[in-house]
Amino acid sequence: MGAYFILLIVVFAFIIVLAVDLFKISYKIMKKFEKNKFVTILLSFIIFIPFVIGILIDVTNAIVVDVYLVGVVNITKFVFWIIEKFSKKKFNEYKVLGIGVLLTAIIMIHGYYLAYHVEETNYKISTSKDIGQNNLRIIQISDSHIGTTMDGKKFNEYMEKINELNPDILVVTGDFIDDNTSYEDMIDAANGLSKVKTKYGKYFAFGNHDKGYFDNRNYTEVEIRNALTSNDVRILEAECADITDKFVLIGRQDAGEKNRKSAQDLTKDLDKNRYLIMLDHQPNDYENEMKSEVDLVLSGHTHGGQLIPLGPLGVLLGANDKVYGIEKRENTTFIVSSGISDWAMKFKTGAISEYVVIDLERTN
Repeated sequence: MGAYFILLIVVFAFIIVLAVDLFKISYKIMKKFEKNKFVTILLSFIIFIPFVIGILIDVTNAIVVDVYLVGVVNITKFVFWIIEKFSKKKFNEYKVLGIGVLLTAIIMIHGYYLAYHVEETNYKISTSKDIGQNNLRIIQISDSHIGTTMDGKKFNEYMEKINELNPDILVVTGDFIDDNTSYEDMIDAANGLSKVKTKYGKYFAFGNHDKGYFDNRNYTEVEIRNALTSNDVRILEAECADITDKFVLIGRQDAGEKNRKSAQDLTKDLDKNRYLIMLDHQPNDYENEMKSEVDLVLSGHTHGGQLIPLGPLGVLLGANDKVYGIEKRENTTFIVSSGISDWAMKFKTGAISEYVVIDLERTN
């Protein structure tokens, strides 16, 4: 309880500091057009009102936009200050401010587009192991957070596209739904998974949001499980699925779960000559997953970094081993998806939205 209270104080203090910076920006803009100080302050407060409304309506996205505005404006001012020092030329303060505001608008519009525009990302990987066929197509969906940038019906449209790709396996690597996903959208999205026809089935590993942090849903975890299984989706929670005698799918519990089994415990009794695929929502246990001798690990969670500069910070601080893309460490290939949607935020300034198509090819 004490930690949450401290976090609340920090967030409140941050909003106050942000508000002061935003008011300073609006005051400087108004000062250009109105010389009367009282009128300038009054007009600045009027411009400032959207900040207050934004915080009340959608605190997360309002803060994202406002942080970028303050950050970009100050970076722009700093850049022009350096140019002035070298060029000995003085730039108009209001033009510099205007450039900062314009750049912020461009960044946020592009970020909104990246969040809502879903791309297909393709990877080709190879193995010398016998997978029973020359090529295995795996499609990965992660972090749909239904209700943020797409509802259940929109999710269905993407499932129809994915079905056209003829996947052998479909995997959902967590955060399928969010704390605020409605029951109707959850059911629609789960039904959408039935549109994807596969050779070897559809599999699901829980993320940190699927079970919900807050008791604010009008449906239960049991109903979520039933919605998935009734659409032929197998939930893998600390268990292995023998797909064929050639390869195995392993689902881990989310890293936030107490007493979750280690990667080594899950694979200790498996034949390492088979091709082992592990689903682990959070990409932060690479060392142990390499030691478990799995061939491929599929994760999400990071949203590809979501907002600049969160991606590099996550790796630097040790929260994640990787933020986005493909990497091979020793004999294990790791893929982290940026997700088909977002958590709460309707902007992506550091990544795309995607579903992942993995073609595993057997080499002689």
